Amino acid sequence: MNVADKLVEILAEEGICDVFGIPGEQIMPLYRALSKSNINHILTRHEQAAAHAADAYTRASGKIGVCISTASPGALNFTMALATAYKDNVPILVLTADNELKYRKTDHFQTTPQFEIFQHITQTSYNPLNGTEAVFNLRAAIYELKNNPKGPVHINFAKDVLLAEEFEDFDLCYLCEDDMSNISKAQELIDSSEKPIFILGAGAISQKDRIGEISRKYEIPVTTTFHGKGIISEMDDLNLGFAGIRATPQSKYAIEKADCIIALGIKASERTLPEIPDNLIHVNINRDVLVGDYQIHGKVEDFLNQITFHKVDWLGEILKVDYHVEIEGLDDDMAPQAAIKRIFDKYGDNIVACGAGSHTTWATLLKKSTRPGQFLFPGSMAPMGYGLPAAIGAGIATGEKIILINGDGDFQMNLQELATLKNNNLDVLVFIINNSEFGIIRQWQEQFYGMEPYQIKLENPDFIKLASSYHIDAVKVDNLSDLEYILEKDLKGPMIVEVVCRSEDIPLPK
Repeated sequence: MNVADKLVEILAEEGICDVFGIPGEQIMPLYRALSKSNINHILTRHEQAAAHAADAYTRASGKIGVCISTASPGALNFTMALATAYKDNVPILVLTADNELKYRKTDHFQTTPQFEIFQHITQTSYNPLNGTEAVFNLRAAIYELKNNPKGPVHINFAKDVLLAEEFEDFDLCYLCEDDMSNISKAQELIDSSEKPIFILGAGAISQKDRIGEISRKYEIPVTTTFHGKGIISEMDDLNLGFAGIRATPQSKYAIEKADCIIALGIKASERTLPEIPDNLIHVNINRDVLVGDYQIHGKVEDFLNQITFHKVDWLGEILKVDYHVEIEGLDDDMAPQAAIKRIFDKYGDNIVACGAGSHTTWATLLKKSTRPGQFLFPGSMAPMGYGLPAAIGAGIATGEKIILINGDGDFQMNLQELATLKNNNLDVLVFIINNSEFGIIRQWQEQFYGMEPYQIKLENPDFIKLASSYHIDAVKVDNLSDLEYILEKDLKGPMIVEVVCRSEDIPLPK
């Protein structure tokens, strides 16, 4: 047994069922070991797509997503997707290969300082120099992803390390250092509060049942970040909707009037809390994102185990505020928001994936999530090209029907993954919202720079013929009646529905 064989054995022991990647020269020892295992390898057509798929695999299921690449030409294709997962604190396992150790810091063919590059876009990056370190690093990485999940963890394996037959395997002792010293201060603030509110982020998903129980028992209202959607159903009166730049009227009112804001597992970025209030209790396992006077560095679960709550009576006051967010054009033929609303009328309780573009803004405004991981999009980095591989990752992770809302520009950033979609025969419905432009860029040019539209028009391919070339069913509609007719059918993916829409400005945050 060599190191590569041992690494695959550990992956299987740890319950890793699926990995995404592309084989190559330096990573070949690991692929030889994978070929003899029961782990399902999903062959993508680009490494960026493999990492986006692993990211969505984790977001949709809570399981560890894994992506694998060979040395520099493959590994460096990960960078955009890893930056996306890093900015959104998505815990995925990233395995890259490198040339032999003797070529480190040389100009040898396909050698770059990839370990140093990845240090800036992963939570932890390992660079083992021998077989024992490689085995230990994998065990440490999986432990960190399961027990201290703050973002991607990367291991960079030299080819000769993967082939090494001398190594030792030790029991892992790995402790997360928490700081709960502010618990008593936080308890005092909660005890004195009459108008508390929860802000929930992705870091609170694991405690969704517990938080739901506390919120209902003590009538404490909840607002969420984009990535906390569905921790409490958005159909529940206790859920006031988004906090931050796209806050609902009820959420905005509640945060302004609250005398105690309990932020669980949120990043507290400028998009969620433009200003840091004095009455903020902030709980997160990532010390680097903590803000405010009541910082709790630790798990949401541990915080909830040490804190008591009392019943409050201010939900009725909040509910008097009109929740409704006015969205114009929902019945206008050719309007993208009208098309997306019809799609959600039919598939609103499915997992929805989006990329980056105006279609994502409409989707975030219209989608109501009843559970976590039901709405997947790249929030803090917002790269184009996330949607299709994300839908694939979510489909592999859950086996469910996945709805992909893509813009025409966004879709073309990773359209080669139609091959991956077809090869895995996933039940993914791809809706291409085609306005033949980069719509948000045009809007910025016109509204903020006083420009005529410049370099934003898209001469698109025939998406129906493109789908056919991948042996995927497709249909094109250009009005709401035809779209509604199509949606009445029992659609089965993989399938593409091209929805031709007009140019439309998105509502900007106020």
